[in-house]
Amino acid sequence: MPSITTENYLKQILLEQQTAGTKERVPMGRIAASLGVVPGTATTMIKSLAASGWADYKSRKGVKLTSKGEKKALSILRRHRIIEVFLVKILGFDWSEIHESAEHLEHATSDSVLERIDKLCGHPQYDPHGDPIPSADGVYESVRQDNLLQCPLNQWIRITRILDQNSVFLRFAKRKGLKPDARIKVSGRDPLADAIVIEMRGRDSLILGSKVAEKILVKLKAT
Repeated sequence: MPSITTENYLKQILLEQQTAGTKERVPMGRIAASLGVVPGTATTMIKSLAASGWADYKSRKGVKLTSKGEKKALSILRRHRIIEVFLVKILGFDWSEIHESAEHLEHATSDSVLERIDKLCGHPQYDPHGDPIPSADGVYESVRQDNLLQCPLNQWIRITRILDQNSVFLRFAKRKGLKPDARIKVSGRDPLADAIVIEMRGRDSLILGSKVAEKILVKLKAT
């Protein structure tokens, strides 16, 4: 069985590949920064993963998952996101305080317990932040979504996903009503001011900077 550290690295490589929208190699600096370790530590661990067949590493080019590594990473990601749904939907936690708990529980929850949690939660397809949950057999549907800097102006759209799961950011998003399934409209963009204007029914207009706007994914509201 892979160690907790191995599982964390596999999951992070997968997440970095998904963020980039490709299965190409992820630079070692990005892996190290995401996991909060120095590049030398990350490189040593990645070499160990490669030796065990979990990853394909090339010096100065980066790392990508093997089919074995991807299958395991999807399993870990599925476990993490189902547990997040359980913590919010069943135990009543706020979405801003579940990530760290899910990080611990994903390594300690057996497949049989996860199956019961999944059933109890109604077999969710998305976690509380709008992230898609891989299926039990490792199928992961990647759907193109625009962020608030890319979406059409003056059209009602639906928030589908929040990319930043930092607790401070999530509390901000909740306070402003920027949660998955919320209906909003981008009524203006000002590149010089590096800001966009958001309209929401029943709320005052909201001005967001580009660094916030790019972390909120949307799609056109279904008619």
